[in-house]
Amino acid sequence: MITITNTGTHRRPNRRLLWSSALGTAIIAAVALAALCAGDPVITPVRALSVLADTSDPLHRVVADSRLPRAVLGALCGAALGLAGVLMQDAMQNRIAGPELLGVSSGAAVVLTAVTVLALPVTLHQRPYVALVGAAVAGAVVIAAVGNAHDPARMLLIGAAVTAMASGLVIALVSLGTEGNLPLLFRYLLGSLGDRGWPHVGVVAPWLAVAIPAALLLRHRVAALSLGDDVAAGLGVNVFRARLSALVCAGVLAAVVASVCGPVAYVALLAPHLSRWALNTTSARRVFWLTPIVGGVLLAGADLLSRTALYPIEVPVGITTTLIGVPALLLSLHRQASAA
Repeated sequence: MITITNTGTHRRPNRRLLWSSALGTAIIAAVALAALCAGDPVITPVRALSVLADTSDPLHRVVADSRLPRAVLGALCGAALGLAGVLMQDAMQNRIAGPELLGVSSGAAVVLTAVTVLALPVTLHQRPYVALVGAAVAGAVVIAAVGNAHDPARMLLIGAAVTAMASGLVIALVSLGTEGNLPLLFRYLLGSLGDRGWPHVGVVAPWLAVAIPAALLLRHRVAALSLGDDVAAGLGVNVFRARLSALVCAGVLAAVVASVCGPVAYVALLAPHLSRWALNTTSARRVFWLTPIVGGVLLAGADLLSRTALYPIEVPVGITTTLIGVPALLLSLHRQASAA
């Protein structure tokens, strides 16, 4: 009897992960199909699929070269941000850690804004390398200031200070911009998937093809870190090396997204929390598998909402994710305070 009960207990979370992953994947597919239909003109799902297959159809370029790559980019970048969030949260043992709260996204934004305003000769495929420089500098400042303390309030304050400093630098750079590039900078700095196509997908895909599997390979060591440094060391994990690897991988994921979509806020923060809630577990090993799917749902869904809510006006997706993420952050802080 005991053996049967234990077996069921071990299998139940796996079935829950399987069903949650299948549901999340189905939602992404539904959002992508809706994204193919929405716009000018609005078309039916059957028509959208037939247009994709028919290169002679007048709407083929609109659907295949504009709407489809945007949906694909939203799912890919959302998955990357979700993994960046869970890497940071478990490696730092802090449930409110994320690229936007550790200054990583803001650091990348400073460098990319400078590239645009100063008209530096940086190609689209070189932008991720440039973004990594800014992300690394900002992230290193926050981590060095936090030190060995894992207090959420301290990390939030230091991250907010670095983000504020980076925002000040961005404003100073924007003031040097011309009327021609100011609208572009405005949309980029808020986070946007507008006017993105297959070339942008081609920029992020090679990076994510390496960084996402690397993040998943780190899940066992990051799971050990989430239990505390002493426990992780007792399990044979090199704490410093594991934490550094996790934060570098998270920084790469966030910087690559920022290089094409701008600093999209709160997807990285919210996706791990929703995954833990869906699986009813804090096990990093299981959460790691679901988080990229949840992140893809969040960003692709938020982008669809941004396109359609006030149509024909398009809201930058970063505003939509912020409106969703800020209440979630406040709720998370409240729950942590209540549990303390």
